Amino acid sequence: MPVDLQHTFAPATLRSLMEGLLVTLEVAASAIVLSFVFGIILGILRYTKLPVLSQLAVLYIEVMRNLPLLLIIFFGYFGLRDMGIELPVTMAAITGLTVFTSALIAEIVRSGLNSVEKGQIEAARAQGFTYSQTLWYIILPQGLKRMIPPLVSQFITLVKDTSLAVVISLEEIMHNAQIVYNKYVNATIPLLILVAFIYFTINYSLSRVSRYLEKRLAG
Repeated sequence: MPVDLQHTFAPATLRSLMEGLLVTLEVAASAIVLSFVFGIILGILRYTKLPVLSQLAVLYIEVMRNLPLLLIIFFGYFGLRDMGIELPVTMAAITGLTVFTSALIAEIVRSGLNSVEKGQIEAARAQGFTYSQTLWYIILPQGLKRMIPPLVSQFITLVKDTSLAVVISLEEIMHNAQIVYNKYVNATIPLLILVAFIYFTINYSLSRVSRYLEKRLAG
């Protein structure tokens, strides 16, 4: 079977892929920011073991970690629609990714906070720091430094997971590539290789940024 490079690199195809890439980046960036914020809040609540709030955080984290992301995306679009809440496709994708990833980030945050030596916490308390001051000035800054590698790894996973939103017809890069190779069958392999290269470029760049931040913070 001949490979169709003509339609793979046709201006219309490249334009469609770039439009899809912009949607992918919009969804990924929005979900990264939101899940980071909610993940930190959930992680701190679980770490502090506050009555009721900590238990609710644990319940949320455990439930979401043990559900497939695809199911959450489906529910955010089709399930809510049946309940009378109709979200735009982009918002449904962002919501599903945020709900799922927040739980994973919360565990990263909790692990990072737990990695801070108990001696430093006891020293801060001995110097008159309150629990909240110790958390804010001693535990959180050190914990965040140690969270960078797993956080970036999770963000890379999130970027790749945006492709799952193709099931609700989000016009991201995989959706647009699928439209092209359904029309030009011989362009399937080169198109998939091109999309894979785009994903690799984005995620490799993120990993390089992570290494740079680690070195700067270590110094």
